[in-house]
Amino acid sequence: MEYINVIERNVLIDEIPALVMTPKNNSGLHPTVILYHGWSSSIEKQSFRGFILSSLGYQVIIPCAIHHGSREPVDHSKAENAGKYFWKIIFNNIEESTKIIQFAVKELKADPERIGVCGNSMGGFTAAGVFASNTRLKALVVFNGSCNWNASNELFLEALNMEDVKAPEELQRKLNMYNPMGNLEHIINRPILILHGDSDTLVGIEAQREFYKEVSPKYDGSERLKFVEYPKLNHFVTTNMMEEAAIWFNKYL
Repeated sequence: MEYINVIERNVLIDEIPALVMTPKNNSGLHPTVILYHGWSSSIEKQSFRGFILSSLGYQVIIPCAIHHGSREPVDHSKAENAGKYFWKIIFNNIEESTKIIQFAVKELKADPERIGVCGNSMGGFTAAGVFASNTRLKALVVFNGSCNWNASNELFLEALNMEDVKAPEELQRKLNMYNPMGNLEHIINRPILILHGDSDTLVGIEAQREFYKEVSPKYDGSERLKFVEYPKLNHFVTTNMMEEAAIWFNKYL
C-alpha cells in the first residue's frame, strides 16, 4: 500500500513477517522505530500507529510475533494459552530482535545510531526487554506494559488463580536474564518513556510504579526518564499517548 507520504510494504526477515513503513521523501539513512504488537494483536492492527510515526519522519518496522498471524497462531481468548505462551513469545521476540536490527541497517537503510523501540501491552514488555538487551538502541516507549517482570508475573498468576504455582525453572531463568528491572546497569540514563492508564485491568500499573520508584533516583533528576499516568484509563493507547511518544522520539532519536 502507498499513502501520500508513506510507503508501506511487507517483508520477510528470515522467517519473521514484518510490515515496514518508510517516509516517501526521506533520503539517506532513516531514523527507525521498531513497534511490537500485543497479545492477540497483529501487524495489520498496529499499522495505523505505525503510519502516525512514519508520517512524522520515522521508518517503522512492525514484526509479527510467534503464535500470531501466520506464525502458528493460537486461540488468544483462552486464559490457559496466555499462561502457556505469553512469556515464550516475549523471550522469542527478544531473541529475534538482533536479526531485525541487522536487517534494518543492511536492507532498509536504517541509521544504526538512531533506532528506537516501542510497544503496547505484551509489545511493551517486549520493547522493554529488547531495549535492555540491545544497548545501542537510543530510546524506549512502553505503552501499558512492564519493565518490572517478576512483579507483573505475580499479578498475572494471581489474576489467573495460579499464584500457588511455582514458575518452571527455565521460565524463571529467562525472566531473570531478560527482565529490565534485573538489568538496570544496561538501561540507566538511557531515554525511557512509560505511559500507562491507572485503571488498567489487564496489565496492572503497580509494577511500573515500582520500577519507576526504583530507577528514578539513579537518573538523578534527568529528563531522560518519564512516567505518565492517565487517570481512569483502562488498557488503551490514546491519542495523547501517541503524541507523547512522537515528542519523545523527536527529542531522543
